[in-house]
Amino acid sequence: MSPRTAVVTGASSGIGAATARQLAAAGYHVVLTARRAERLEALAKELAAAGHSATAYALDVTDRPAVDAFAASLDSVDVLFANAGGAFGADPVATGDPDDWRAMFEVNVMGVLNAVQALLPKLVASGDGTIVVLSSTAGFTAYEGGGGYVAAKHGTHAIAATLRLELSGEPVRVIEIAPGMVKTDEFAVTRFRGDSDKAAAVYAGVAEPLTADDVADTVAWAVTRPSHVNIDLLVVRPRAQAAQHKVHRVVEEA
Repeated sequence: MSPRTAVVTGASSGIGAATARQLAAAGYHVVLTARRAERLEALAKELAAAGHSATAYALDVTDRPAVDAFAASLDSVDVLFANAGGAFGADPVATGDPDDWRAMFEVNVMGVLNAVQALLPKLVASGDGTIVVLSSTAGFTAYEGGGGYVAAKHGTHAIAATLRLELSGEPVRVIEIAPGMVKTDEFAVTRFRGDSDKAAAVYAGVAEPLTADDVADTVAWAVTRPSHVNIDLLVVRPRAQAAQHKVHRVVEEA
């Protein structure tokens, strides 16, 4: 019997790569997608060396024809982890760059839509499909300097909530995982355009922000529940973050 297939978007780093590792270890054939082909190939080789099954496929989820071609190349799909996303800039709404807003909408909203629409027929045909959408606590609560990202992640949340209603009666679960503060190698650095000092300040004084592995563990747990169990929405934060605006930070004495 061939293994079930899980497609992971944004698999070249961070939460996507960590989740691909966990799903592969759980016995799935993992199809790794992202724009950076060399990173995908390295991860696929790593998984193969560990005795797991993985395929790398370079893909930009904002390119709809490319996503459609990718979907057509697959024989079957059992799980879609729509993880590709990101934040660009941290300017106030009054001065935010419309190009940043557009880019965030394209990857966080249209990218999810493209992947879901292209792969949904195969997920339904599997007879037991699962869609996991990675949103964010930003999809529920606004914060200063986060207008574009907040707006985009509200859109991501809306896709998951609406899709769950529309797929009622179909053999497909729709799961939304909404992380709070997660420290990865790239998220904050990308947001602040490579400024490592600004990126580090986001996590300053926070003893243990979430890691990519923490979120991956949550995703893998949700995916591997019995078929009749749907984790509609799971918010996961570090203990230090009581809410979007309330984070316990330890200030080092001079």
